[in-house]
Amino acid sequence: MDYLLYLSIFDKSNKGNPMSFGTKIRELREAKKLLQRELAAKLDIDTPMFSKIERGERQAKREQVILLAKLLESSQEDFLSVWLADKLYEILKDEPNAAIALDLTKYELSKRKK
Repeated sequence: MDYLLYLSIFDKSNKGNPMSFGTKIRELREAKKLLQRELAAKLDIDTPMFSKIERGERQAKREQVILLAKLLESSQEDFLSVWLADKLYEILKDEPNAAIALDLTKYELSKRKK
């Protein structure tokens, strides 16, 4: 991911904290004047489940993330990046060595690209 794309994922109104996946889809849905029930139906889930995804109380499935990117005419790469960041945060948020674990993971991932 290039640096500008990375910066575009950050919510400027939230003091530089990463924008959550739920916030991202809510903002795009509202900008397109779509109702939760409309997107929920296209994802084949009920509206309360979609609402929980928007509020960050439930994780969307990867397939749903890809479909939402298409439905909201957004970058699949952006959506998957924010979704994955949310998943990683949930796993690591209470771990005292989270930063070290992320550094090790980043190192291992960088070796695979070569």
